[in-house]
Amino acid sequence: QVQLVESGGGLVQPGGSLRLSCAASGSIFSFNAMGWYRQAPGKQREWVAAITLGGSTNYADSAKGRFTISRDYSKSTVYLQMNSLKPEDTAVYYCNADQVRLGVLKTYWGPGTQVTVSS
Repeated sequence: QVQLVESGGGLVQPGGSLRLSCAASGSIFSFNAMGWYRQAPGKQREWVAAITLGGSTNYADSAKGRFTISRDYSKSTVYLQMNSLKPEDTAVYYCNADQVRLGVLKTYWGPGTQVTVSS
């Protein structure tokens, strides 16, 4: 069973930075894509960034220019570097992994890590 565990959340002042980590229980080579989502209080979960097995990255408009997704195969970990944080970035951030086997898509989620941007 695949497990994803996020870490690195916390309280940061506006303009500050945080790096979130998502550690997978197995090799991240097994995933077709991994990404980050977030959910603010009273709002729906929204996609933030993704990285494919081939290394292509994509970002939501709200994240472009400020967030960077990356991965370390040796540590089976995906990162989200967040710079120039704004109060509206406050949310629970979730790691996501998509795995396609025999034409069937399976999606895995971590439990989330809280990010609070406030002065």
